[in-house]
Amino acid sequence: MKASRIAQLLIAAAAFTALNACTSSGNSLPQATTRASLTTNIDDYSYLIGPGDNLSIFVWRNPDVSGSFLVRPDGMITTSLVEDIPVSGKTPTALARDLEQELGKYIRDPIVTVSVSGFNGPFSEQVRVVGEASSPRAISYSEDMTLLDLMIQVGGLTEFADGDGAKLIRVVNGEQKEFSVRLDSLVKEGNISDNVDILPGDILIIPEAWF
Repeated sequence: MKASRIAQLLIAAAAFTALNACTSSGNSLPQATTRASLTTNIDDYSYLIGPGDNLSIFVWRNPDVSGSFLVRPDGMITTSLVEDIPVSGKTPTALARDLEQELGKYIRDPIVTVSVSGFNGPFSEQVRVVGEASSPRAISYSEDMTLLDLMIQVGGLTEFADGDGAKLIRVVNGEQKEFSVRLDSLVKEGNISDNVDILPGDILIIPEAWF
């Protein structure tokens, strides 16, 4: 089993070297744009609407303009009276006030409420886990989320993970910074002092142990 694993790693290393040789001779793509979280105060966290969210918009005494709307990939929705309303990055309450202004052009003193289901949020607010987690994926940030909460959601570490070699990437004052975290100590040894707060937009990278 171990010999097979080492053989897999050697094949992967050879493939990486060959791929690197190919890409080094071609043009390089620009690095991905660094986007800071839209959340300005984590102590007063509010959910922000994002593409893929389902919105239920209720306009009091106007059922014909109420309904459910799926946020498009461009962060907008279209209702029966208003086209292309930007909704991504807004709280449900802020969107309700904006809709009251827009619908006020057609309806006298509209009262609007907005509720959300199928939470996704903007990419800038999602927490992403890549590498040797049992179920690596993007997760919608939840209030007061910690590293331990995050690891529970992704099912812990694989048997090949180098948990204490994991890195957390966070945008601080517009700059992307890297922090070390100790997942083996936290998850396998139960050392709760290694638990840290997670913020919207964090990226957790869990490397593979070579041997």
